[in-house]
Order: sequence, then C-alpha cells, then structure tokens
Amino acid sequence: MPPPPPLPPPPPLLLCLIVAIFSFAAAAEAADGRPRPACSPPPPSSSGGEPCPPFGSPPYSFPFGSTPGCGHPSFRVNCSTPHSTLSIKSTTFVLLGISRPSSLLVSPLLHPSNSSVTACPSLPHAAIDLSGSPFRPSPDVCPHLAALRPCRPPTSAAGAACRRTSWQNRLLSEPNLLFHSCADGRTASSLSPFPAAACQRDEDVAAAITAFLRRGFHVEWDSSTDPYFAKCSFCNRTSGGACGFNDSASGKPFLCFPSSDHLLRNDSAASRRLLLLTTTLFATACVLLVFLSLWAAVVSLRRRRRGSDPGSDSMTAFLLRHHLHPPIYTYEQLRASTGGFDPRRKIGDGGFGSVYLAHLDDGRVAAVKRLHRHHPAAAATKSFCNEILILSSLRHPNLVRLHGYCCDPRGLLLVYDYVPNGTLADHLHGSRSSYSKPQVLPWAVRLNIAIQTAAALEYLHFGLKPPVVHRDITSSNIFVERDMRVKVGDFGLSRLLTLPDPSSSLGSSSEYVCCTGPQGTPGYLDPEYHRSFRLTEKSDVYSFGVVLLELVTGMKAVDVSRDRSEMALVDMVVSKIHVGALHQVVDPVLLHEGKEVMAMVEAVVELAFRCVAGDKDDRPDARELVQELKRIRSKIVDPPE
Repeated sequence: MPPPPPLPPPPPLLLCLIVAIFSFAAAAEAADGRPRPACSPPPPSSSGGEPCPPFGSPPYSFPFGSTPGCGHPSFRVNCSTPHSTLSIKSTTFVLLGISRPSSLLVSPLLHPSNSSVTACPSLPHAAIDLSGSPFRPSPDVCPHLAALRPCRPPTSAAGAACRRTSWQNRLLSEPNLLFHSCADGRTASSLSPFPAAACQRDEDVAAAITAFLRRGFHVEWDSSTDPYFAKCSFCNRTSGGACGFNDSASGKPFLCFPSSDHLLRNDSAASRRLLLLTTTLFATACVLLVFLSLWAAVVSLRRRRRGSDPGSDSMTAFLLRHHLHPPIYTYEQLRASTGGFDPRRKIGDGGFGSVYLAHLDDGRVAAVKRLHRHHPAAAATKSFCNEILILSSLRHPNLVRLHGYCCDPRGLLLVYDYVPNGTLADHLHGSRSSYSKPQVLPWAVRLNIAIQTAAALEYLHFGLKPPVVHRDITSSNIFVERDMRVKVGDFGLSRLLTLPDPSSSLGSSSEYVCCTGPQGTPGYLDPEYHRSFRLTEKSDVYSFGVVLLELVTGMKAVDVSRDRSEMALVDMVVSKIHVGALHQVVDPVLLHEGKEVMAMVEAVVELAFRCVAGDKDDRPDARELVQELKRIRSKIVDPPE
C-alpha cells in the first residue's frame, strides 16, 4: 500500500505566531527592568540608515527583522495575509512551513518581468541564488531537477501559452539552471541513459518546474556556521545591546549597538509597553499550545485510521535527531532499477537483507540492499538507522560507500557502491554459483587483501572520533574489485564507542567501550566480548585474525564437516601450531610458491595467533597490524601492481 499523502502545511497565521515567539524570546528573557537599547545604525555618515524601532518590538528583533539595518540580513519576514513572506538576499519567498528551526519550506514569489517581452509569469526570470546566505537548498532539490529530461533539440515555443524570455528557454533546456548550487548537475543530466522517445517537451518541463515551485522546497539553515549568531550572542552578553548590520555596505557587516550609546527612557510608557508585550506573548503562547495540541490529535487519529507502518514514526524521529537529509530515492525508483527486485538480480544475501544489482536513472550501476521483512520491525529499523548514521560519515578507499536510502512502509532500502568481483569468501571457498570453484589467489594478492582490510580497520578505530567497531569482519563482508582491491561493507551491526562514565562499574578507564549483547558471525566472534558484553576495537582485531587464517589455509572459519575439535578454524590452526604441524593446514597453492613465501606465511600466522589471543590486551591494535603486514610484504622481491 502506498504511503499516505503528506499533511497540508499549517496556515500562515501559525507561521506568524512561530516567528513572533522566536523573535520575542530575547525580549522576554531580558524583561528585568533594565533600560533597553534601540536597534539603531551608526550616524548617517557611516551607514546612512534611519533609526530602527526599539529592541524587542515589531518589526521583530534579531534574527528576524523587516527594517533595514535591524536583525539578520537573511531573515526579512513579512507576516501578511494570505501568505507570510521571507526575503533571502534579493529573492522573496512565500513561507509555506517550518518543519524545525533549521528547515523552512518555501516557494519563490514570482514577479512580472521588466523585459519588453511579455514573459511567462509561472516561470522565474532568473536563477535562485542562495550563496552567501546561511541558507542552502536541501539535497533532494538538485536530483529532482536532474530527473527532468528535456528533448534535444528543444521543441518549438510557438504553441506556448505565453512568450518566454531567453533565460526561460535556457531553463527549459537545462532545469538545473534554476539553482546556482545545482550547476554541477548539468553534466549528469545531459548524459541521461534514456532514449529520445522518453524525453519531455518544453511544455511538460515548464509544467513540472511550475508544480515543483508551487509545492515548495526545503531550505536548510545551520546557525552553528553563521557568524551572525555568535556575534549577536556576544553582543547581548557583554553590553546588553541590540544586533543589526550595516545595510549600506555590500557585505552587510554585523553591528552591535551598545546600551551606553542608545538608551531608551525607562518611564511609565516603557513599563506599559513591556507589560503589554508580556501579556501578548503569554496569550500567543497559550493559543499556539492549544492549536498544536489539536493538530497533534488530528495527526495521530489520521495515522491510526490509515494503519501506518510502525517503524515510520521512529524513523522520522531518527532522521530529525541526527539532522540527516530526507531520502533521495523513492521506493518506485529503486523497484524499477532492480527489475522489481528480480531474484535473478540478487547478488548477495546477508543476515539482515538481500542485495540486488541496480541500474539507476542516472546510468550508474549500484547495489541495493533490501532489509528482510521477516525480521521484527524494531530490529530492521535499528539496523537500517545504524548503517545510515555510520556510513554517511565514512570516506575511505577500502570501505563501501553509501549513496542514498529509501524509508518506505513497503521496504527499507540502502544504495551502495557496486563491487563487481564477489567477496573474499567467494574466491577462497567458491560459495556462490558464479564461483563454483575456489579461485587460485597468489600469496602477493592475499597479502595485499590483508593490508587493505587492516587499513580500513585502522581508519575506523583511529581516524574517527568516537571510534567505530565494525563487529562483523568476515570474508563474506570483504568485497573484491576487478583489480583485486577490496572494500569492507555491511555495517548493520556496527557500533560507535564511548568513554565509560566514571560513576559506572567500568570505572575511570580511558578505553573506548560499548556495553551491548554479543552479535556477529559464528567463528569470528570474540570470546572475551561474548563473556563480558564489553565491545572494544580489539573485537574487530580478533575477527581479522580469523580472516588472516582463512587467507593462509583457504579453509572456512566454521565447517561442520570437520572433526568437532577442529570445527572452528581457530581451534584447528592453534592446535597445529602447538605441535609444530602448521604445514598440514597451509593452502597447498602456497606450499608450491617456495621457501620465501612460506617464511612470510609463517610470519602472518604468528600475527594471526596474536590477534586471536584470549585476552584482548595481548592482541595488537589496527595500527600495529598495518605496520607488521607492510613489513612482511617488503620481503617480496617484485610485488605486483
């Protein structure tokens, strides 16, 4: 069943109330009887501006303002009927909604063109430029415009309902011109893989752009990167002054008007104004509270009636809490790109989901992971959110990259790099139909695979703060490129580590830990973590040691066909080491490569033996692993490219 349509945006009156409460907050907090400074620019010789109204009274004070020189230059709000408007730089937008303080839903207010040609009033006359302001379009804007595919060459404008300017005709040929920030997307949109029959006429493109603008789009704003807010907080804290800017300067520099220069008379009229303001603010808050309560009740009732997905509320809360952008793929897009999740396109099957080969609309080949529906909703949602939260911040050549995701009641989907050459397990054990026989991997290739995997662990453990523990390092989660480079993937079980609370049972240890129930793949799971429920980076080191033994022996980490005492690869190899019979378990392919290779094999086995030590403090860390493996590789006379 498709998801229910979105609720309509709140009425303009509610938006004005929200803006008013946010604007008057500073005045309410400062209502202690002290004289208030006037938001007034310097004398005309320096700014040329007229004095602003008193601080804390309409037009609204910082950050919102409608008088030149007052408030924030990018927060020009005009509360009016039927629409409230917001001025960003030189463009006026209709304010359609406020999803949270850092995200506004806006639509540009189109004005008649000054050209002698009667231009189409439903299309803008210039690009929307938010550069230099604290605002930016949300990430789903550019992909939406890139999805429009105008015909080449463009169709004739003779049948258009109105005459277009030259820029409007360019816009219909390149929809990405609508935003300056989407200019880099022109190349991607011009390389559409669809045939000419699938292109859209100018009238259809114009209708799509018009509908997109009328629905509105989100603009994101980050106060932490806006120097105006830091300067205004310092101004209020040190001088109790008002915040404004030099409206006559091109850079709109921040100005602080200290109370020593501009004091209001603290007379009975000011007291009456303050009392009136406080009363109005209280009444507004009460009305807003009642309105929001009714709104929440209506939303809850509609969701219950429509039987929405139980994981959707928690998913929305997760995305808002971590400030992640909305999904950039729809369920229909990913369903079509995988041939309706055709079983013949399945390229993998993990504990939490199946992976399908996908051909995206922009021509890229990707891997789409669809979480299994037979898992409990809470477990699937937790794994889904965990991968998004961790993978969205990772950038390393030996880690799989997340390109996007889709949160839909019909399925939770993740879009990754497509690594075309199977997994390390496929090459060592022939575990897939396309790899019915194990591949012959020379020692130099195996050693390079080990070094690249260790480099990925070094990045997760030392390159990130807080560190990340993968928690499922296995040969099935190490993906192989065509040139035999590798990428580590499947972060569904990964965890962020934290320093322990000094008041907890862990004491004042400076070691990053995470207390959680043991999860992972049998044969790779750290036994100390299994006993203590304390997850550290050394748990990944143990799993990596098992992978090293797989590379040396060519055997599986767990094989029920072996004797019970040797069912686990670690137990079998350690027992052979104790009796000096390591050569009995080394891959025969490596035994034929000569004595020099066998010396390096023994060095790697010794390192793996340290990795699978029972006490985590006896194991090396990821940095030591990289250094030791590179030292061993240096003994190869002529290493391959």
